[in-house]
Amino acid sequence: MKVEQTTRNKALAINKSANFYGSFAEIGAGQEVARHFFQAGFASQTVAKSMSAYDKTFSDAIYGKGSRFVSEERLIKMLNHEYELLEERLSEKKQSVCFFSYANTVATSSHEEVPSCHGWMGIRFQKRPGGPTNDLLIHVRMLDRLRLQQQEALGALGVNLIYIAFHYVDTGNPELITSFLDNLTTDRIEINFIRFSGPDVEHIDNRLMSLELVKQDLTRAILFSPNGESLSMADSLYKKNILLQRGRFRPVTLTNVKIIEKGMAQMLKNFAINKDDIVVIMEMTMSHLTDSGDNNSGNIDKKDFLDRVDTLCALGNYVMVSNFPLFWQLRYELRRFSDKQCCMVIGAYTLPGLFDKNLYAKSPWGILSALGHLFDESFRLYVYPYKTEKECMTAKTFSPPEEIANIYKHVLENKFIVDIENCDDIDTSLHSEIIQKLLSADNPKWESLVPESTCRLIKTRKLFGYKG
Repeated sequence: MKVEQTTRNKALAINKSANFYGSFAEIGAGQEVARHFFQAGFASQTVAKSMSAYDKTFSDAIYGKGSRFVSEERLIKMLNHEYELLEERLSEKKQSVCFFSYANTVATSSHEEVPSCHGWMGIRFQKRPGGPTNDLLIHVRMLDRLRLQQQEALGALGVNLIYIAFHYVDTGNPELITSFLDNLTTDRIEINFIRFSGPDVEHIDNRLMSLELVKQDLTRAILFSPNGESLSMADSLYKKNILLQRGRFRPVTLTNVKIIEKGMAQMLKNFAINKDDIVVIMEMTMSHLTDSGDNNSGNIDKKDFLDRVDTLCALGNYVMVSNFPLFWQLRYELRRFSDKQCCMVIGAYTLPGLFDKNLYAKSPWGILSALGHLFDESFRLYVYPYKTEKECMTAKTFSPPEEIANIYKHVLENKFIVDIENCDDIDTSLHSEIIQKLLSADNPKWESLVPESTCRLIKTRKLFGYKG
């Protein structure tokens, strides 16, 4: 079991090693990270330079203008500039120490009902003198209410990040994520983006690191691009219309693809928006990934997780993994990033659960509050039919419990819940479990039930237990 070190001891250990030498550039929250290295002692063996270009005019003059002051773009400009200065001015040291450049750009806040303090921080570093450079970048939200507390959390987190870069990246073990919480708690910080890059960290899979953020409760949701890269939701979903489908996708089926296509057609019909302004997201919850089907217990098969991400990304869609079991929680998260149209595709078979008051028994406000948080003027539930030999359930044919019948009538009549049109020819009884059984039985029928790109990936990479 890893013994947690104090922030001061971490800074002191780095200083005393005399193996790392570099600069600190911090904007927006003082020089909280550099402060720990100065106070720990032996700082002259580590700190070549410490600065804070707090004024935007000064900062732009040094690092160049950008679209936003607190952004990944600004952070990378800072790392580029500061590291280039190290190599230019300290060339005589480059064969004896590992250079590094730490930077952060942060917006703090105080006395707000919902704290909006957030920032980007990162480090460019060498693993050996004269070696190549590597980057470790994160996006963080500080959750403390007071600015001083936010600054303190930022200082501890920055030291943790630097210590991870120097001591924990060699193994590439996703459990290194726990070290971000040394001397901190998830009540104080949220890390919702992480990316390693560089020759010495190629063994680290950023998708597994991002998944670990959710597992360790450092964030509630992560997002991947269609090419499988980890993304910042704040940047990727900003002012975007969103079409989202929740499922297990083990593997994704033709039904999943047809339903999202019908949802897209309906969204374009219902709202005056362009297709290019819609982000299509295939979302899985943590309970979908665990072997127990429980958010808080059970193991996650990492290969199985990567298999699902690969097959979904191959369709050109974004992929989200969240720890939001309830739809209103997911809607609330998406609203943090975009106030545009948001449509969630669900099966009619989920309606009984959605309108079951027992589902909200642990909430002090109950079902009425949950539904109030779920719907707004720009949010819709798109419902595809549930078909069996005996019935075809839709949003219009669903009969809710009598005590909430009027609530359901209200959301239906006001088009907060809408049936997806033209689904008559779609086999909505097809689920991933059927594909899994066919794969296990080596029955080739599965090939006709999944998209072509999915079929190719399963065969070439032997995904989901396919033996060939």
